[in-house]
Amino acid sequence: QETLLRAQARPGAEPSPCSPPRCEPPCHDRRTSEMEAEVGLEGLEGFEGVDEAELAQLEAQLAEGAEQVAEDEVFEELEGVDVQDHLKDAVEGNLRLKRLLSRDEVEVAPGSKKRRLEDMPPEKEAKVRLLLTKWGLLADGVVKHVLETLTLEELDQIHTSNYAPDKFNQWKSPAELFSRYAAELRERTLPPGSAYDAVSAFKYRWKLDFSADKLLRNLSHKDLRYVLTNYDGTVELSELVAEAATAEAEEENTTATASPNSPGLLTIGRFTRLELIDPLADAAVFGDANLTFSLKLAKHRKGLGHVGRVVATTFEELDTLRERYKEIDESIRTLEDHYAEVYHGVDCTRIAIDPRFQGMESSLGAVYYNFPHSGAIQGFFDGHPVVNWRHENLMRLFFRALRSFVKPGGFVKVASNMGAVGVRYSYIVGSALENEFLHIETVPFLEWHLHRYGRSYGDKRDVYKRPDAKNNQSYNAQAADRDMVYCFCYAPTGVTLGKQNLKLPPTLKTLKACTDGPFKNLPQGAARENLANQLHKRFITEVSGTHVG
Repeated sequence: QETLLRAQARPGAEPSPCSPPRCEPPCHDRRTSEMEAEVGLEGLEGFEGVDEAELAQLEAQLAEGAEQVAEDEVFEELEGVDVQDHLKDAVEGNLRLKRLLSRDEVEVAPGSKKRRLEDMPPEKEAKVRLLLTKWGLLADGVVKHVLETLTLEELDQIHTSNYAPDKFNQWKSPAELFSRYAAELRERTLPPGSAYDAVSAFKYRWKLDFSADKLLRNLSHKDLRYVLTNYDGTVELSELVAEAATAEAEEENTTATASPNSPGLLTIGRFTRLELIDPLADAAVFGDANLTFSLKLAKHRKGLGHVGRVVATTFEELDTLRERYKEIDESIRTLEDHYAEVYHGVDCTRIAIDPRFQGMESSLGAVYYNFPHSGAIQGFFDGHPVVNWRHENLMRLFFRALRSFVKPGGFVKVASNMGAVGVRYSYIVGSALENEFLHIETVPFLEWHLHRYGRSYGDKRDVYKRPDAKNNQSYNAQAADRDMVYCFCYAPTGVTLGKQNLKLPPTLKTLKACTDGPFKNLPQGAARENLANQLHKRFITEVSGTHVG
């Protein structure tokens, strides 16, 4: 999953207190130069009489043409969508995903641009076929789909590991087992999903050793905050620690400068747990089914004297909420009494084209999304590859959309269970890192000051399974001690990111070839084809911003 970075400064970007990591130049250019050096003059046989200036002009035209094709693809995704130019990047991935799902419904002429969505490099195609042959699963369309969603590097790693899915497992299909293995393989390159303090996250980000870890854990609050904010890898850590000892706080009487001589790690952890956010900036809550968390946040901010507003959103429309939560109207009135704004029918991946969010660019100082989920599909476990791509893309598109609305230095907190198989913790952390949100800490959910709210399922089950807002005991779908709050800080580097990577959805052909879940006992024929079509249409409906279930 390569991200093409262009060194183009973002206008109006402010320096971030999160100390963004330095960006190395893309290795593609370096490899290209090395290859050109190896080829030397041998690669120019037959071109001795060609003018060098003419060659340079042709190369420039080719490069300009390639860039224009890429730009045309972006505009093609945005055809018919009313979106401002500076917000196109925030919604392009969502529209591209819808187009990918619609590829089975449109007849496309061979060689047209739309076929590039499905094209696979010959080397990757050969590797996929090699693994399918090796495992004896050439006829398994779902395993093939999982392989096609991996990068060539991941395919090579799997090939050399001699891994093979268990074809005779009594509980899971080869596709499910392999999909889980591929996810766990990727998680080896990320921080763990369990509790992870600020020093551990900093050490992981900069690849520091044990001695650096020990040094940081002994610093005072003032010195540790100074190091976490100013370290950029260009100076020795010990030098920066010495500098921090003599530095004075730039601003007095601010929350960040409070208790300067207290133990650093403990004090910074208290900031995260007590939700001491920017009192002036707005805060947004996404996917708050019954609005009890938004109520908790609004009262918390009022108690601290904050003047920034709370923007509370639900994915469902108000009529649906009234069917599930009899107290919803009262909750909305209470929120409005706290000067909060309440929006219904909000898709957090499409806020760039939601007119209610117009003018909020770079204004959010804090964003919350508790226990994200793309909705259960009857007959499938959340981890099954036929439906799991929805959960991964939810996080990727969520963080890409936030880039346009969170101010530099703003915080994003996503609560989830560390063992969740739908939205895996790696989807949250990986998607954040891809979009320049630094992972600053992982806090146990029960240690979070805002954890006591009325959690719900967020679907039809809430009609007969009521949440207990006081003790939170009625929600027992997962172990509470494994719930975590993944904390991030937005630190834009000023470079332009490439298109958001997406997890490819299954084609209609793949759905028809599925032998798991509701397809398990269906013979080939009209019933199987009808079920595949229904599931495919549901995917398109969900990507369009409409919740099903």
